[in-house]
Amino acid sequence: MRLRYNITTDEFDNYGTDHADNEDQDNGVISPVEQDPIIDIAGQAKPLRLAMNTNQYGRTFQDRTHVFKVLPRTSAMDGKVINNLNVRGKRGNIVQTFPAVEYDFVPNKLTISQDELLHIQWTGSNTHNNGNNGGDGQTGDAGDGTGGTDRHNFLQMVRSDLNYPCPYENTTFWDMVESVSYPQATSLDIAVGYATSGYYCGYSNYGGCPAGNHVTDSNKEALNQQLNNAPASYFGHVLKFKKAGTCVYMAS
Repeated sequence: MRLRYNITTDEFDNYGTDHADNEDQDNGVISPVEQDPIIDIAGQAKPLRLAMNTNQYGRTFQDRTHVFKVLPRTSAMDGKVINNLNVRGKRGNIVQTFPAVEYDFVPNKLTISQDELLHIQWTGSNTHNNGNNGGDGQTGDAGDGTGGTDRHNFLQMVRSDLNYPCPYENTTFWDMVESVSYPQATSLDIAVGYATSGYYCGYSNYGGCPAGNHVTDSNKEALNQQLNNAPASYFGHVLKFKKAGTCVYMAS
């Protein structure tokens, strides 16, 4: 999928204007849009100059190409509403990420009925050019961890006014849900996957979490505390609710 951010203006005939209208005085072509044009006021030969930058008129920028997969539903998902909880934004503070935004869960608040499903997932990159003087749109690279990378995870908080995650033993969310995409995963397996951004797919081996990718496999390199060796993207789980409740959450 290719996304473009287009800007159009109505100061000229934008549907009837194309490359043939580019300035070409040798052939008698005058562009309908000129840089800082001089205008006459009431025919009195008293010119004024407009502050008009032609670079800011009809144009295309922020062109992005993305590759993604659309997976078929399993039989357990048929006829169910699947709510997508994702992450948006770029690494850095509000000035550095402009015209994008800082990291944020989207939607911020989500109300789901017990018959609906929830898919918590995210995508990221390991190849941002976050150098100064603009780079890929950012001016610098704030935050911890390896420069030029995205990292996310999903942790339950005690309350929305306490910006600190709960230990697993004090969480309630994982007892509220079970995995539809990987039914053999326990609550602990799901929590570990989300806490580590999929570096560990679970605490122990289960269908969908093969040997070499879970916590109890001693052959796997230890998780970096800043998630530097974790994946930038994570498919996560499609979850169904066993009981009602409320969860406030954060990323570390």
